[in-house]
Amino acid sequence: MTKFTVNGNPVQFMMPAETPLLWALRDAANLTGTKFGCGAGLCGACTVHIDGKAQRSCQVPIGSIEGTFVTTIEGLSDDRDHPVQAAWIAEQVPQCGYCQSGMIMAVAALLKENPRPSDAEIDAVITNLCRCGTYNRIRRAIHRAIHRAARGDVDAGVPGPETTPEEAARIAPSLKAG
Repeated sequence: MTKFTVNGNPVQFMMPAETPLLWALRDAANLTGTKFGCGAGLCGACTVHIDGKAQRSCQVPIGSIEGTFVTTIEGLSDDRDHPVQAAWIAEQVPQCGYCQSGMIMAVAALLKENPRPSDAEIDAVITNLCRCGTYNRIRRAIHRAIHRAARGDVDAGVPGPETTPEEAARIAPSLKAG
């Protein structure tokens, strides 16, 4: 039996110690926001936080994380209000969306450790793959999250009273007043 905490809740898994965390989360805990991509730790679709650090869950045996704290995309925020999630929505990043939970988790861990990364630092740390090629939108979303967090905005990318009409139209064209 392996015990650790997932999204603030203590859990016990009656699975072999070598079971990848990805499968414990998806199959036993029914937390399906963490995706299976390549199974080799290369694509990043399965990225979660283990004790605050981004990790590829397909490569982490549950027996190796006894007593740790795991955060999945479902536990990142209560209502998608984390600065990175809000920036993702504002920049309309997802196309198919399959890689996005892992990408968001990787970016959230980076910004927690380094709130003002350079483009080179982003490139070095965010190695997740997006098969749809939304990398330009991803980069804009990362910079939006950095900018809004630096300003102290809680919503980090959702149009608010201080948002100019031009910025609001770019952030969320579907919210434009008609």
